[in-house]
Amino acid sequence: MARTDRLMRLMDALRRLPAPVTAARLATETGVSRRQLYRDIATLRAGGALIDGEAGLGYRLTEDPALPPQSFSRLEIEALVLAVGDLRQTGDAALEAAGQSALARIIATLADQQARQAMHTVLRSFRPPPTRAAVAVDMALLRRACWEELALDLRYRDLKGRITEREVWPLGISYSDRTLMLLVWCCLRQDWRIFHASGIEQAELNGRSFRPRRVSLLREYAATQARTESSIQA
Repeated sequence: MARTDRLMRLMDALRRLPAPVTAARLATETGVSRRQLYRDIATLRAGGALIDGEAGLGYRLTEDPALPPQSFSRLEIEALVLAVGDLRQTGDAALEAAGQSALARIIATLADQQARQAMHTVLRSFRPPPTRAAVAVDMALLRRACWEELALDLRYRDLKGRITEREVWPLGISYSDRTLMLLVWCCLRQDWRIFHASGIEQAELNGRSFRPRRVSLLREYAATQARTESSIQA
């Protein structure tokens, strides 16, 4: 685990868990040894985090009183909770857990009244579970390839059952109730393609990077879609 991710996870645990939190509990939450945990506590303190306590007694994070708490309107709080709750519709457990973790960190920095509002929201989304086809490909791999602009070798079965193998540059992932799609630049066709994730039978990083093409390709794709829509409307 990267050092920055490890420290962020530790700060999240200190905010989320009832204080004082034992070193053993923090080590379990962050997936490190107790010795590494003590080093991470020292690193956070050196960086300015106000962490009270010591080994054997437990730790407590004190948010800096010099900083004003985050502030959201009642409707903004409802919108955040509603949006995170709706992540379960993606069928992506890791994505849902990430949203819940981020929301917990936000709530931990709210003023008391707003934190209570976040605990008692009234807006709810009740939708049936998605009916999309099962996805075998590792979604974490697809996300990483998009974020880090890494090319993939794909084995893909289309809706007619035809199988092709190709190098693609993954640009984005989209969710709907019926489909989970991967937008790519296809090196074989030299064009944009949208693949059903359920049709991806194999995906591997091939060691090539398409940095820094992702942003420009997405802009070109959006412009192409806008021109297509304009021509249809005309």
